Amino acid sequence: MAVGTNSGADTGTEVPGLTGVPLLGSLFDLKSDSLGTYLRAQHQHGDLVRISAGPPGMRAELYCVFSPAGAQQVLATDAARFRKDNHFYQEVRESFGNGLLTSQDEDYLRQRRLVQPLFTRRRVDGYAEAIAAETQSVITAWGEAVDGVVDVSDEMMHLALRAVARILFGTDVEATADVVAECFPVITDYVLRRGYSPANIPRHWPTPGNRRAAAAMDELYGVCDRIIAERRRAGAGAGAEAGSGAGAGAGAIGEDLLTLLAAARSSDDGEFDASELRDQVLIFLLAGHETTATSLCFALHLLARHPEQQDRAREEISRVLGDRTPGAADLERLPYLTQVLKEAMRLYPAAPVIGRKAVATTRIGEHTIPAGADVILAPWVTHRHPAHWPDPDRFDPERFSPEAEAGRPRYAWFPFGGGPRACIGQHFSMLESVIALAMILRAYEFEAVDTEIPVGAGITLRTNGPARCRIRRSDG
Repeated sequence: MAVGTNSGADTGTEVPGLTGVPLLGSLFDLKSDSLGTYLRAQHQHGDLVRISAGPPGMRAELYCVFSPAGAQQVLATDAARFRKDNHFYQEVRESFGNGLLTSQDEDYLRQRRLVQPLFTRRRVDGYAEAIAAETQSVITAWGEAVDGVVDVSDEMMHLALRAVARILFGTDVEATADVVAECFPVITDYVLRRGYSPANIPRHWPTPGNRRAAAAMDELYGVCDRIIAERRRAGAGAGAEAGSGAGAGAGAIGEDLLTLLAAARSSDDGEFDASELRDQVLIFLLAGHETTATSLCFALHLLARHPEQQDRAREEISRVLGDRTPGAADLERLPYLTQVLKEAMRLYPAAPVIGRKAVATTRIGEHTIPAGADVILAPWVTHRHPAHWPDPDRFDPERFSPEAEAGRPRYAWFPFGGGPRACIGQHFSMLESVIALAMILRAYEFEAVDTEIPVGAGITLRTNGPARCRIRRSDG
């Protein structure tokens, strides 16, 4: 597929459209099964498809880009032409704050410069001990599982939340994890309802839905604000001896992330105020636990359905680790386990859909996306593109051998996005996932009870049913 930018007279051929119903287009298809609708659009019409949804006067026109080359253009090559200005991101911004996920322009660049030193590989590697400790707690608790059955969706959500809360809040993990677990589902469901609706009532109207969401946000914000205030009263000790300049205030590796965020400052970018700190914390909680939980859940469930690959992964873990606790250095020593994780992320990307708003007319391949259009990238579809993934629904970790990876386009697999807005926490996610998988698979063998898991697109990929596995202590 040829790629280029062209806002001149050559508008290319007409973008094919998915057939919907009169008046409402594909609204009901997107509401009932958006991921299946995007797959059908690609299968029927190719790599750039227009989908209309909603009644006249409120109709959305979605330009869906499914090829690796098109994804690279939107996220990287022409990233400045595609912004996070769409309706869905605005709803996320109003509920979870203007942090790294949702901010734009100079706000984003300033935040990224202040936060980047806290996500270097060396610093993130320092979180391995906390990840291992939380994983061991889950392994121990599973010894009392009723009938030896666990729901890996719920359990991995619990593990990932505990891990990110411990890394963010340190000794305050107990005060935050339960509140986040209670409030996040209420807020995310509220964002989804509003984000996918063509029209919404104002948030301040006292409807039951608005009141439930406001109460959840008040409770969540209150916990974060209290801990932030305590950190700020204690002083920015992490940066007191670090001097000035970009990244000053990084502090010692053993400090929790909130302390480091409160101390982050530079002569050019200043520091985060209390409201900005809360915005970063909320985004890190959202992106840092739901995404990793999704990857862990499906990696375990896929292995539970594929005993040969499960045995191979366990053999590698036993050979490399023996009885010791894994650390950051073991990521490179566990290549097959990493391939398992990448294949799980291909089939079940935690961010199955990525939205942008086109701010300039842009030529992609043979077609043109007009300025002002809503643009959809769908890793869920691109990760199954038949031109790059033979037998795309088959679980095969060998797809991620070094030789196989070298033969594919860069954006045939992009679970962490890409370009200047690629996920800042991707090394953290891989570190947590590999350490947790290694420890869990060394301790238990898995057999799937629920052989299929219905899924849907929320803010992240969500399971719409249980993902139960029968576990038994591993002999290896």
